[in-house]
Amino acid sequence: MSPEIVGIIGIVLLLSLFFLRMPVAFTMALVGFIGFAYLNGIQSAMAILAQDIYETLSSYPLSVIPMFILMGSFAFASGISERLYQTCYTWFGHIRGGLTVATVVACSGFSAISGSTAATAATMGKIALPEMKKYGYDDKLATGTVASAGTLGILIPPSTVLIVYGILTEESIGKLFVAGILPGLLLTLFFVITVILICWKNPQFGPPGPKTGFMEKIISLSGIIEAIILFILTIGGLFLGWFSPTQAGAIGAAGALMIGIVRRKLTFKKLFDSTRDGLRTACMVMFIITGATVFGHFLAISNIPFALAEWVGNLPIPPMAVMMVMIGIYFIGGFFMDSMALIVVTIPIFFPVVVKLGFDPIWFGVIIVLISEMGVITPPVGVNVFVIKGIAPDVPLEKIFRGIFPFLGALIFLLILIVLFPKIATLLPGLITY
Repeated sequence: MSPEIVGIIGIVLLLSLFFLRMPVAFTMALVGFIGFAYLNGIQSAMAILAQDIYETLSSYPLSVIPMFILMGSFAFASGISERLYQTCYTWFGHIRGGLTVATVVACSGFSAISGSTAATAATMGKIALPEMKKYGYDDKLATGTVASAGTLGILIPPSTVLIVYGILTEESIGKLFVAGILPGLLLTLFFVITVILICWKNPQFGPPGPKTGFMEKIISLSGIIEAIILFILTIGGLFLGWFSPTQAGAIGAAGALMIGIVRRKLTFKKLFDSTRDGLRTACMVMFIITGATVFGHFLAISNIPFALAEWVGNLPIPPMAVMMVMIGIYFIGGFFMDSMALIVVTIPIFFPVVVKLGFDPIWFGVIIVLISEMGVITPPVGVNVFVIKGIAPDVPLEKIFRGIFPFLGALIFLLILIVLFPKIATLLPGLITY
């Protein structure tokens, strides 16, 4: 068989094993190893497997992943998320749908120190859902808002998806982080507008809470100081070129840890639990990248990415039409695959096409993240929806899925805007000093 045919068989086998629920990392490593052994021999496959495992797990650039994940874990254990929500609640809780607006804004703030969509949804869900239930908010609106606003965790930096994309494509993680800021703020605004429109049409969905005075609002701003300090330290330092992404993550993790100690919120049990959870998540991502590296080497010798890039480059259609096809593939794929798995499988195939057609890799990274956000809230996979279901077991799964659709519209609207106006994603990265 030709290398291309072997590559196609490998991709089909990979997807089949995914549907059988075999762990993503081990699936990619197994299929990549078998495919490489078939094409280059068992000795070469053994050598490349050992090399990929060692080089990936000992890679300094990859150390950025555990640092930022630990920062999010320590920030949650230090009570930063609770204070963020309380501040947003004080400012917006008195208006119609105010608790959902506060939830969106708080998710946006926590995303700036988290990097994980599931972590953002779970953290804010535990805080916001009991409050919304207390004030008689519609279950569909409440759960749909938290599940959807949690997606901001992988757009607003630091983002684990952007880190993985940057490693796979060898693009600047700092520039990718900065590229997510403006789209993240716009998406926050669009989610807030979505909530306001829903409550304007159905006032009973989001009854207003108690009013707060002006001085109470001003005093409550102290609850966001810590999150702002962490964000400025990490992303601001990256933007100004003061330190590398790994150093930024380490400073952020140390800062969140110090905040917890100073506030006496970080008990030994919380410290142990948050460190364990952060390391568990980081190890999962590292293993996925290792498996993706092995599978990527198999794809490279199968010649599929280069043949596809050559074929697409010679098609008699505009480059943007090709991009629309790729976006459609990612959108449909997000229905059935975990976003991280979808990215690590497809980037080695599609990225050469993106480069050959002359698209900006940073812009494409933001596009990928936006489509990933759709994948974590759409059925049947919809990770965030299942996270919220675990927090609110009394709300039917079908109702939560129905609640996310207005927010899915906001995501699609932002995607269209960024396709039409790429500067939304590329303006800030162009200002980075390194």
